Amino acid sequence: MMTPNDRTASMGSGIRVPVIGQGTWHMGEHPAQRAAEVRALRLGLDRGMTLIDTAEMYGEGGAETVVGEAIAGHRDEVVLVSKVYPHNAGRKKAKTACERSLRRLGTDHLDVYLLHWRGSVPLSETVTAMEELRREGKIREWGVSNLDTGDMRELWELPDGRNCVTDQVLYHAGSRGIEHDLLPWCREHELPVMAYCPLAQGGRISRDLLGHPVMRRIADEHGATPAQVALAWAVRDGDVIAIPKATQEAHVRENAAALEVVLTPGELAELDTAFPPPDGKRRLDIM
Repeated sequence: MMTPNDRTASMGSGIRVPVIGQGTWHMGEHPAQRAAEVRALRLGLDRGMTLIDTAEMYGEGGAETVVGEAIAGHRDEVVLVSKVYPHNAGRKKAKTACERSLRRLGTDHLDVYLLHWRGSVPLSETVTAMEELRREGKIREWGVSNLDTGDMRELWELPDGRNCVTDQVLYHAGSRGIEHDLLPWCREHELPVMAYCPLAQGGRISRDLLGHPVMRRIADEHGATPAQVALAWAVRDGDVIAIPKATQEAHVRENAAALEVVLTPGELAELDTAFPPPDGKRRLDIM
């Protein structure tokens, strides 16, 4: 049986990550759900989803606290990613924000630290802050989130800007705008993309994606679920890392088993028809 750790992508100096990890958006917001969230993350680790993504924004630190409890005693098994608010991405504030995240997570370092989205702090200052945190051993690598192609080109021209190891963006079959220029640019520069909300994020968009007749039929043919087909689609080329969130143990098992689904060229073509790739530049989708 294939597990996420059987297919990995490279992220920086010697960091290998499973192509399906675990997201934590909306975790840590309700104390009554904390025990279930911790159990779900631990089950995900047991199933090979050893990449965990979180952020200081999620639950205003609550998600990081949940993650800290979940990884206690297992830190060496985990590739731990967190994100800094744009208003905390300056030199002094970034260090303070990172140290707060480390305390909540119960660790002395992050594997990857991301700028959550671009704000008023110049990218050059954020890069300087990230490089200082790296030299101090508080982070191993750094990256960005929600940056479009123009932002990435600007980043690439900065001193040390090419030390960025990932761009985390919204990506699923129903939101393919990055395929026009951002994803090709990242591939040209051997920069893996981390896809958040790879199953969409509830509501109508999720229903349109997972409830689509083509998605459901392909799932039935594989003895799988539409969510597993959607995840298999997202990681089909090996350089996109998906980080679905799950708080129910059944969904965790479902996500971990998605790599058992191998889509045929014919099925990929059917999904292209159902969810067409972009025919031009589109504004970067953000949740």
